[in-house]
Amino acid sequence: MIPDIIVVGAGAAGLMAAGQAAALGASVLVLEKMQQTARKVRISGKGRCNVTNQCPIRDFLENVPGNGRFLTGCMHRFDATSLREFFADLGVPTKVERGERVFPVSDDAHEVANALERFARKAGAVIRFGVKVQKLMVTDSAVMGVVCSDGSVIEARQVIVCTGGGSYPGTGSTGDGWKLASDTGHTVTKTLPALVPLRTKETWPAALAGLTLRNVSVTASSSLGSETQFGELLFTHFGVSGPTILTLSRSAAQWLAAGAGVTLAIDLKPALEPAVLDSRLQRDFAKFARKQIKNGMQDLLPLALIPVILTQSGVPADKAVHQITKEERQDLAKTLKNLRLSVQATLPLAAAIVTQGGVAVNEINPKTMESRLIAGLYVCGELLDVDGYTGGFNLQAAFSTGFAAGSAAAQRIMI
Repeated sequence: MIPDIIVVGAGAAGLMAAGQAAALGASVLVLEKMQQTARKVRISGKGRCNVTNQCPIRDFLENVPGNGRFLTGCMHRFDATSLREFFADLGVPTKVERGERVFPVSDDAHEVANALERFARKAGAVIRFGVKVQKLMVTDSAVMGVVCSDGSVIEARQVIVCTGGGSYPGTGSTGDGWKLASDTGHTVTKTLPALVPLRTKETWPAALAGLTLRNVSVTASSSLGSETQFGELLFTHFGVSGPTILTLSRSAAQWLAAGAGVTLAIDLKPALEPAVLDSRLQRDFAKFARKQIKNGMQDLLPLALIPVILTQSGVPADKAVHQITKEERQDLAKTLKNLRLSVQATLPLAAAIVTQGGVAVNEINPKTMESRLIAGLYVCGELLDVDGYTGGFNLQAAFSTGFAAGSAAAQRIMI
C-alpha cells in the first residue's frame, strides 16, 4: 500500500507531524534510521525536557534570534498553551518554573517522548525503524517518494522531512536532511553551533571546573559587535559554559567563523558600582587586616576563585591585607568588574544543544512548511534556519512547525 504521507525522522517535529496528519485521516509512514523514537527529546533539559515556554508569543519570538518571525503563523495556530493541553490530553501534565519554562510534572523526558510516539501510533501512523532515507524522488518539481539507503523505493506524493540538525549526532541528528534538501535545489545556509560551551585560550578556568557563579554579567565582544548577558556562568576544564555563555555562544560562533577574535569580560559584582565596590573592599580589608590577602577576600568571593583574581590583578597572594596599597586595591576592583578571557573556539557542533543555520526559510511557506520549490515536500524542526535561546523555545518551534506540516499535508490530500 502506498502511504499518503512519508515522514522522515521520528523526533519531536516528526512525531507531531505524523500524529497530526494521521489524526486528520491520512495514511502515514514514519521512517526513522535509529531504533528508538525521539532520542534527542529523551535527553533534553538534562533529562527533564523543557517542552516549551509560557511567555507571550511576542516575547517568545524575541527569544528566537534565528528567524523567529518565520514562526509567527504556526505559533499562533499551535502555541505553548495548545502544547500543554496536547500533553495533558496524553496524560502528561506540565508545570511552569522560573523564566516561564515548562516541564512535565514528572520531570521525566522519556514520558514526553513516549507520549509523542503513543500519539502518532494511536492516530494510525506506522513507524519503521532502521530505515535511512538516501534521496528524495522529484519529478517536474513535485516530490514522488523516497529512496532508502538499501536501494528500496517508497512512493508518496507528500514527504515531510524533519531529521534534525547536526547537534548531538548520537541521537541520530547528523544533518542528513540538509543534503536531502540541497539535492532538491534548496539553499542550506551556513550551519554553526548555537547554545554551546566556549573553549578559552587561558587555562586557569580548568582549576575552577565545576564552579558556578550566579548573578554575574558577561559581555562577549569582537570587532563585529558585542552582547551582554546576566545570570549564571559555569567554569569547565576547557573554558566556560552555563546559561549566559550558551546564549552568547550564538554570536561568538558567528564572529569566530568570520575570523574575528572574541573576548569575554566577566563582571563578578554587577550590582556594585565601582565606588561602592571600593568601599566594600575597604570594609573587608579592615575586618581581615592581619590576614594574608588570599585569606582576606572570603566574604567577597568563592574560595577557589580568590587565587585567580589575585593572579589576574597582580597582587601577591601572601601579602598582608594591611599592606595592600590603594593602587593594588583599585587593581583588585578592576579585575572583579572586568575579569577577561579570550575565546579560542566553540565546542564542535556535535556538542551544541541546537544548530544555527539550515534550510533557508524564504524557500518554505511559513503557514504550511511546504517547500516553495518542490510541491508536496515539507521541511520542519531543526532542519530549518531557525534557532532560539534555551528555555523551551527550540522544542516549541519543532512542535509548532511539525503541527503545521502535518496539518497541511493531510489537508492537501483531501483536496
